[in-house]
Amino acid sequence: MRLHPRSVIITSLFLTISFVGTNAQQVHADTTPQKRSSQNRTQPTKRIQRPKNPAMIPVEDIKGLPRVLLIGDSISIGYTVPARDALRGEANVHRPLTNCGPTTRGLEGLSQWLGDTDWDVIHFNWGLHDLKYLGPDGENLTDPKDPKNHQQVPPKEYEKNLRQLVSQLKKTNAILIWRNTTPVPAGSKGRVEGDAATYNDIAKQVMAEHGIEIHDMYGSVKPQMETLMLPNGNVHFTKEGSEKLGNDVADVIMQALKKKAKGT
Repeated sequence: MRLHPRSVIITSLFLTISFVGTNAQQVHADTTPQKRSSQNRTQPTKRIQRPKNPAMIPVEDIKGLPRVLLIGDSISIGYTVPARDALRGEANVHRPLTNCGPTTRGLEGLSQWLGDTDWDVIHFNWGLHDLKYLGPDGENLTDPKDPKNHQQVPPKEYEKNLRQLVSQLKKTNAILIWRNTTPVPAGSKGRVEGDAATYNDIAKQVMAEHGIEIHDMYGSVKPQMETLMLPNGNVHFTKEGSEKLGNDVADVIMQALKKKAKGT
């Protein structure tokens, strides 16, 4: 049967349209998932950075003011800014930009913390990290009653380390003020109530041998633990507590600076 030329043209046109349509659908099918995949790809989560602790921001010296260095753990980090504020216009108050931890960390870092500049007063402490308990594999704040656990720096080693640190500090010719260790409250995790007093007795003997003034923060805090310290056996202080400690530190340092100015 012969097809009419018009029928041939229409049929050819239909087949062409069908072919093009099919390919268009195929192209759409091939590209759409990729496009969707690109659109739905999970964007990397932006890490939220907490504001830097003001105590850990370097201080630019005001020319002509005495230079003070605070050395200590998180307790001292808490009172650094209040002490700095209280001594504004009187002294440039610095601290290492880290938690100075136990005496072992002090031995590792003291040279760097002192730097190559002169200091007028150095107010320093180690203790709370020395007396805390670690597990056999270095686990932090473990049960003191478990015989497998041990104090990070036992008393005899603490005394030995403290003597080395004091010898190094004396070479600076700065006025040295030892701030004794604050109390460990009952129920404190990884620490034993009463151990601060034991370590303070060791430090007291070392400081007496070298004629170093003692800032008795332990004695001032002990009767006010419930109002100054955080609850539930926490060794740290409330904001108000840290402010009080900072003001006390500033008073002790100011007295030392006045004595130095008088040459006494």
